[in-house]
Amino acid sequence: MQAIRRLHALIRHTAAIAALSLTALAAPAAHAADAQPGQGVKVVVLKSSLAEESFQTVLVMKALQQLGYDVDPYKELDYPLAHMAVASGDATLIANHWNPHHSEFYKAAGGDAKLSRKGVYSAGAVQGYMIDKKTADQYGITHLDQLKDPKLARLFDSSGDGKADLVGPNAGWGGEAVVEHHLDTFGLRPTVDYVQGNYTALISETLARFQDGKPMLFYAWTPHWLSNALRTGKDVVWLQVPYSAMPGVQAGTDTQLANGKNYGFPLNNQYIVANQEWVAKNPAAGKLFEVMQVPLADISAQNRLVHQGEKSAADVERHADAWIRAHQKTFDGWLAQARAAAK
Repeated sequence: MQAIRRLHALIRHTAAIAALSLTALAAPAAHAADAQPGQGVKVVVLKSSLAEESFQTVLVMKALQQLGYDVDPYKELDYPLAHMAVASGDATLIANHWNPHHSEFYKAAGGDAKLSRKGVYSAGAVQGYMIDKKTADQYGITHLDQLKDPKLARLFDSSGDGKADLVGPNAGWGGEAVVEHHLDTFGLRPTVDYVQGNYTALISETLARFQDGKPMLFYAWTPHWLSNALRTGKDVVWLQVPYSAMPGVQAGTDTQLANGKNYGFPLNNQYIVANQEWVAKNPAAGKLFEVMQVPLADISAQNRLVHQGEKSAADVERHADAWIRAHQKTFDGWLAQARAAAK
């Protein structure tokens, strides 16, 4: 909550300039030519349809513009196609690549031969299955496979068919393959239904169930506004899985965390993935992608503002401007390293 209040304060402080465009942070004309290594170079940015990923994307765009790059407004495309487009050169970058979550998409697009993935943009994202703490405590539920018990599964039935309704990730996100694999591997198909569709709408309905005092079961990840709305250990708890079980190229991955818990998914790091050939021709941008880092807590705080209604393009611009001003020294340091790489 403190992170949200700090971001709100910064946004109020900069309200007078809320209408700034992406060029508002451009360097003064007095800057030397070497301060604009991207002058005249076009950049095509892609992102998913998730509103929660706009903030990180806009921060990268603003930094690129400071370096003189001609950055088009971002375009939305599903993760698999976005990776393919970047690999082919039809687009320049995607700022929301999660590794190993998107490892299948990365490999299918050509991997390191076609894509550049250096430096961690945000680190240590957790994902897995959650239920409300009230139900967990009352029935002693700590592991996902306990839902093989029809009596326990029925607690999470919101459709009336007697099976637990698990709200999961959208098709094309990457996590859906893991959920499907877990349902099969842990023998949960007879008692658990995978509810898939518009995750944002579904999770809003799930939150309403919680507010009505009803049990809820859902897939979650960080950074996300939900982690600010529902407190882990107080409102909700993570469910563990009986053992590590990942599909596809992640098969054999140990998903046990450093704390000894196993939520069924490995920790993920977010990367800025760009076209390999383009990065080779633009070392300033390549270095920028390598050194940019944003804390998960800051992303979650901004995501909460989006959930509260501050979700327009102008709102996200304002959030990004506020973050940059609060971390101006860090931001300028990224640009300095990028400019040095171009010399």
